[in-house]
Amino acid sequence: MIEQVQIIVVNWNGMSFLEECLQSLRRQTYRSFSVTLVDNGSIDGSPALVRERFPEVRVVALTENRGFAGANNCALRDGSTPYAALLNNDAVADPRWLGCLVEALEQKKEAGFAASKMLYSDRPEIIDRCGDGYTKAGVGLLRGRGESAGNYGRREWIFGACAGAALYRTAMLKDIGLFDEDFFLLYEDLDLSFRAQLRGYRCLYVPEARVFHRVSGSLVYDSPVSVYYGHRNLEWTYLQNMPGRLLLRTILPHLLYDLAAFGYFTVHGRGWDFVRAKRDALRGFGRAWRKREQVQKGRCVTDRYLWSLFAQERLYPRLMRRLRKG
Repeated sequence: MIEQVQIIVVNWNGMSFLEECLQSLRRQTYRSFSVTLVDNGSIDGSPALVRERFPEVRVVALTENRGFAGANNCALRDGSTPYAALLNNDAVADPRWLGCLVEALEQKKEAGFAASKMLYSDRPEIIDRCGDGYTKAGVGLLRGRGESAGNYGRREWIFGACAGAALYRTAMLKDIGLFDEDFFLLYEDLDLSFRAQLRGYRCLYVPEARVFHRVSGSLVYDSPVSVYYGHRNLEWTYLQNMPGRLLLRTILPHLLYDLAAFGYFTVHGRGWDFVRAKRDALRGFGRAWRKREQVQKGRCVTDRYLWSLFAQERLYPRLMRRLRKG
C-alpha cells in the first residue's frame, strides 16, 4: 500500500525530547505514514539514538544547522506522498492526531492545510495555540494561547497553521513553494500560510487533532535568538505578502506595534536583540521586495477576503501574556 503521509520531525540537540515524540507516532491509530527525522548537526547523539531505538524512522543527518525552514525543506523536496505532516521534536501527539488531520482534509477538498490543537504538556488544561492568526497590524497571533483547553472546540477556517503540528497537501506546497530558508527560524510557517492564502488555499483548524507541546523546550521563550529571528522575520512576512492597499491600511498600526515591542524588550534587557532584528530586516529589504513581486503576481484572492481573516490587534493582552511568560 502506498503511504499517504510523510511525517517530518526536525531535531537539533533534542535527544531528551525524541523518545516521547517518536513513541507517540508509533501509537497513531492512522497507519499509512512514514517518519523522517531531519537532524540539524546535533552533537548530543540524537541521530544514533533514533537509529538504534526507532529503526523504522529515516534519519537525514545534516552536517550543519540549517534552521527549521531549511531542515524541513530537505525532506519536503523529496516527498512523494499526498500529504506532509510536521511535528516538533518537543511535542507528543495524541493517538488520533494524524488520522483526524487526514480525515479533515479528505472531507474539505478546498483546504490546502490543517492546524492542530496544541496544549501545554505540563498543563494540558491550557492552550498553547489553536493554529495561527494574523492581525490588522501585520503581526502573527497565537490563537487561544493561555485559554482553557475547552475553548476552540469546533472546526473552523483560520489564517494559518503552526508548523509544529500541521498537515499540508503536497500539491499545495509544490504550487506555492516550500519554507523560505532566509527565515532560518520563526515566522517561516506564518509566511507560508500567508502565501497559501494569497493563492486561494484555505486552512482548516481541527480541534480533535491534539498535541501536547513542551513550550520553549527547543527554543527558550524571549531568548536573544527568539527575539532576533522573530522580529526580523515578522517584517519580511509583512513586506513580502501584504497586498499594496492593505499595506497602506496597516502601516500605522504596524509601526505602533514595533514601537511598543521596542519599549517592552528594552525594559526586559533585549533591546539590542530587537534593534539588530530590525536593522537586518532593513538590510534584506531588496531581496524581500523581489520576493514580494513574485508572491503578488500569483495572488488570486481579494483584499476583502484577506481582511476578513485578520484579527484586531490588541496590545494590552499581548503585554499581559508576555508578563506571565506565556
